[in-house]
Amino acid sequence: MPTKETDKQFLTNAKNLEKETIEMRRYLHEHPELSFYEFETAKLMNEKLEGLGYKTKKGVGKTGITADFGKSGPMVAIRADMDGLPIDEDNQAGYVSKNQGVMHACGHDGHMACALTAAKMLSQTEIPGRIRMVMQPAEEFGDEEGKSGACRMLEDDALDEVSSIIGLHMDASLPAGKVGIIPGPIMAAVDVFTIHIQGKGGHGAYPETTVDAVVLGSQVVQAIQQIISRRISALDPAIVTIGSFQSSSTRGNIISDSVVLEGSFRTFNPQVREQIMVELDKACQLARILGGDYKISYELGYPATVNDPVITEIMRQAAIDLIGKENVIAVQPKTWSEDFSMLAEKVPGAFMFLGAEIQGSTRSHHSPSFDLNESGLYLGSAVLAETARRLALHHKDEQ
Repeated sequence: MPTKETDKQFLTNAKNLEKETIEMRRYLHEHPELSFYEFETAKLMNEKLEGLGYKTKKGVGKTGITADFGKSGPMVAIRADMDGLPIDEDNQAGYVSKNQGVMHACGHDGHMACALTAAKMLSQTEIPGRIRMVMQPAEEFGDEEGKSGACRMLEDDALDEVSSIIGLHMDASLPAGKVGIIPGPIMAAVDVFTIHIQGKGGHGAYPETTVDAVVLGSQVVQAIQQIISRRISALDPAIVTIGSFQSSSTRGNIISDSVVLEGSFRTFNPQVREQIMVELDKACQLARILGGDYKISYELGYPATVNDPVITEIMRQAAIDLIGKENVIAVQPKTWSEDFSMLAEKVPGAFMFLGAEIQGSTRSHHSPSFDLNESGLYLGSAVLAETARRLALHHKDEQ
């Protein structure tokens, strides 16, 4: 186990580079790009990493970058996502988005800034292994085939030779100066579904001649709302939401012949994920029992993000040694979703939350007013770098 003096070196270096990290974050915030359109962002990442001596590869996963440093030994990957969101920014800061209709509203600008600073510090440090920076496109949205940046990068072998992968996510609800990390499921799987219910429409004066699709849909919604409370164990957290109920009729005296329900479900356990799909189908069968019919389709999203216990403990201990045990929080799992999950299914991984709450003005992710408290950014760089160093030692000892 490294000495305390060595532990603190990355913290000192990151603090010295804090101004540079914040400037990079603000520049990226001013120049956001949408999923799979991160051309200028990727160009900048490539230039910065090449300048640090990394061997880069462009066009990985369409618009992503990988960058390797070191000649031999086990390889540890650090991932940062690059894309913004289709949101018009509504902030008064001096670094608001210059790309109308596009905004870094989830902290990806902070992720990249932290990762670049970590990459710089690691390039100046002798470690018993190699580093791969994974600058990923399209975490927020998939392409025309529904595949996200992580999926596309895996198809392009972005994790070949990698022994483990780490990353972070800005958390605008966690106080700046804190790090949140736990082993096991830390973020949910999120899947969406569409239900088409077919009845028989008609005049509101003669309901007995119809099969009212609105009534069928209402019965189905009620049954769906009982899935979590009656079909899933209370020990397995899950959410099912019906977000849209659209009728083919727009008039009060016309009985609808069809309705479309759109919803989502969030789970942390793959077995529960499968069970909810079975239960959704059972709930929809009420439509047939009552004289109608149905069709249900799914768009399966990212799996749950699951932190490997060994990699997580190395990251947690690195954070404790750098910033103190009182600042490393055992956070509750979030029902957000992240395609880091796909990378962590390929190789053991750990993902942490970095506190960025603006005290007295907590900002909501994915909102026009989103912003970060930048005072803790340097901590993210330090923890990433120190964790990567310790993982290189760990994997070397395993060989």
